[in-house]
Amino acid sequence: MDLSIVSTLYRSDPYVEEFVERCVQAASRFTQSFEIVLVNDGSPDDALRTALALQEKHNQVRVIDLSTNFGHHRALMTGLCFARGARVFLIDSDLEEDPAWLADFSRSMDASKADVVFGVQTKRKGRLSERVFGAIFYWLINAMSSNSLQTNSVTARLMTWQYVAALTGFQEREFAIGDLWVRAGYRQTALPVVKAYRGDSSYSFRKRVGNALRAVVSTSTVPLSFIFVVGVMIFLSAGIGIAIVLLRFIFVGIGMIGWTSLILSVWFFGGLSMMAVGTIGIYVARIFHETKRRPYVVIRAVHDPNGHTRPAYPLDAAGILEPFSREITERPR
Repeated sequence: MDLSIVSTLYRSDPYVEEFVERCVQAASRFTQSFEIVLVNDGSPDDALRTALALQEKHNQVRVIDLSTNFGHHRALMTGLCFARGARVFLIDSDLEEDPAWLADFSRSMDASKADVVFGVQTKRKGRLSERVFGAIFYWLINAMSSNSLQTNSVTARLMTWQYVAALTGFQEREFAIGDLWVRAGYRQTALPVVKAYRGDSSYSFRKRVGNALRAVVSTSTVPLSFIFVVGVMIFLSAGIGIAIVLLRFIFVGIGMIGWTSLILSVWFFGGLSMMAVGTIGIYVARIFHETKRRPYVVIRAVHDPNGHTRPAYPLDAAGILEPFSREITERPR
């Protein structure tokens, strides 16, 4: 298998048919030995039914049906675990990313001999609030993490099977896929792209904040170090303040009076303590989820192009459990 195109489905019914048609056109110019892996991430619309209907027209389509919505990042990793191509093209199915990019990505990979070619927006799309939130997100992640993320990078990327094998070998249950893309290493090169804009998104503000929080606590321990530094500064400041008050009381006889300063101090230190405990609690919660070793997704069924449907199995963070473990090991050598 020369090429695997991997994407996820969530509220994708209006786009999936055109997306598959454009993927077939783009892949056919590259090779005749390709597959399209679609991961249904518990989509509440008819995306699954539409994808299965497309199998009758295109025998390259393979559908992985998850038992519920596990989230975009986990669904992407699931699709990568099932990809069998010598090269893997990862792309969103909402048509904001153009499947025709495959040709440019392939030429760039051949010229640069890179293991990964990923898209970077020349200008971030979306409303002002989205652009501002995106800028803050990348600044925050890059300020706190040892691995810098490429600003305004997109999902679309062309990867070698060796890189995909390394990527799917990470053991985390709680992860930010952007961080794993960087941590997997290999030779990576960026390619400027212009992303379309549909005007709406399945990512609500709540999801965006949740993803940002997950990215921070999954990639960096800087917040814990920050708490320690702030604690030391407050301790030293308080010590100096106490010494000044005692010296004034001993030599001048005037002490600090008034309930206002007392209440403000209580609220200040109380809020600081709650912030510190809450930050530590987030990290402890991540450890809690990791130690439970739950399957990282549950697959309801795998619908192969030949009409054969395989039953449900869990997907471990280390790869697909039997009998799907061969999905990874049978990649080209």
